[in-house]
Amino acid sequence: MSVKNNARLRRALRSRTRMRELGVERLSVHRTPRHIYAQVLSADGSKVLAQASSLDKELKLANGGNIEAASAIGKLVAERAKAAGVSKVAFDRSGFKFHGRVKALADAAREGGLDF
Repeated sequence: MSVKNNARLRRALRSRTRMRELGVERLSVHRTPRHIYAQVLSADGSKVLAQASSLDKELKLANGGNIEAASAIGKLVAERAKAAGVSKVAFDRSGFKFHGRVKALADAAREGGLDF
């Protein structure tokens, strides 16, 4: 792996350890240049409670790697999490900077009813 990816994973591990100590569900985000993925994981990290990605057929996105797609994913994952009975989560940005697509997804999830 590259030095850049190792640094990102180190940052992610630090925040995930803190979230696991708190014992809360977490909204985990992963981004690639083409797509963005979001999962709501149980407090111990063993079970996926809700998920959404730019590859979902019901969204019919032309481009999964832009801010509009990230907003759509945030709304969809919030809707699915509410259906699963989850309203309060911790935001796990997976070591990515909180700007651009990650910020758009977080803002849309907040608008969708998730509290973090």
